Amino acid sequence: MRYTPAGLPALEMQLEHESSIEEAGQTRQVKVTIKAVAFGTMAERLCQQAVGSAWGFTGFLANARGGRHVVLHVLDFQSD
Repeated sequence: MRYTPAGLPALEMQLEHESSIEEAGQTRQVKVTIKAVAFGTMAERLCQQAVGSAWGFTGFLANARGGRHVVLHVLDFQSD
């Protein structure tokens, strides 16, 4: 965890997702890694969770600074 110049806790992380879904009559394996960020009390709560544990996240997608990729801004999470 880091702190912004204003003293706000900030946590940058990578989230991994893996599942299978049926598309056009075929089973498709889906794997994705996405960058995510959380601020304030959400960052503090996430720091207390075990790395590699399963969670469901809600938030919004935004371009990262520089606009080269997408980042999920975590607003809430719950045990999966």
